[in-house]
Amino acid sequence: MKYNNNFSKTRREYKLNKLFEKNVHKDPFKQFSAWFSEVQSKGLIEPNAMVLITSDKQNKPSARIVLMKDFDETGFTFFTNYESKKGKALAENPFASILFYWAEFERQVRIEGRVKKLSRKESELYFHTRPFESRISALASNQSKKITNRDVLERKHQKLKSKYAEGNVPIPDNWGGYSLVPDYFEFWQGRENRLHDRISYKRQGRDWKIFRLAP
Repeated sequence: MKYNNNFSKTRREYKLNKLFEKNVHKDPFKQFSAWFSEVQSKGLIEPNAMVLITSDKQNKPSARIVLMKDFDETGFTFFTNYESKKGKALAENPFASILFYWAEFERQVRIEGRVKKLSRKESELYFHTRPFESRISALASNQSKKITNRDVLERKHQKLKSKYAEGNVPIPDNWGGYSLVPDYFEFWQGRENRLHDRISYKRQGRDWKIFRLAP
C-alpha cells in the first residue's frame, strides 16, 4: 500500500551560514569544538545526541541514537551495554561512524573511525556519576534481549532499587564505555539551492588533509 504523502512540497532553503576552507581550523577536533560550543550556547535539547552506525561481520548496518558523554583530541566517548546489539557489532567489527545533526544551525558533522573500549576504571568513574535510578536501570536491563512484557522489567528494577537502597550500586560486568578514534571528519553546512558546503578532513599520519566535497 502506498501512503498519500506528498513530501515534494516539504522544502526549506538553508540560509543561515557558509563554510569555507580558509575559515575552518586546521585541526578537525578544534573545528568540532567550535561548532559544538556554539550549539551549546543556544541551549538546544541534548546537542550531544548522535547517531551511531555500526556494522556486524556480515556487513549488515545498524543505526541508533546515543549520547556523547565526552570528547577530546583522542576521540568521542559513549557508554552502553557490551552485550547489546551495538556492543556485539563492535566486537565483530570495530569500525563505526557517528553523526551529529543540528537542524537549528542547518549543520551536521559526520565522523568515522575505529572504536575501542575504555578502561574499566574510566567506565567505573563515569558510572558512579550517573543518577541512582539510571544506575539501577543499567543493572536491570539486559539490553537488546527479548522480554515478555514491561512488567518484568519494572519488577526487576524495583527489586534492585530495594536491594541497593543505600545507593551503592555496582557497575554491571557487561556495561562500560567506548571511544571512537576518528580518521575522517565531514562538516556540512546547509546552503541555498541545495549547493551545500562540505568540508572534510582525512587523517594522513599525524596530519589532516582538508578538502571540499561536492554537495
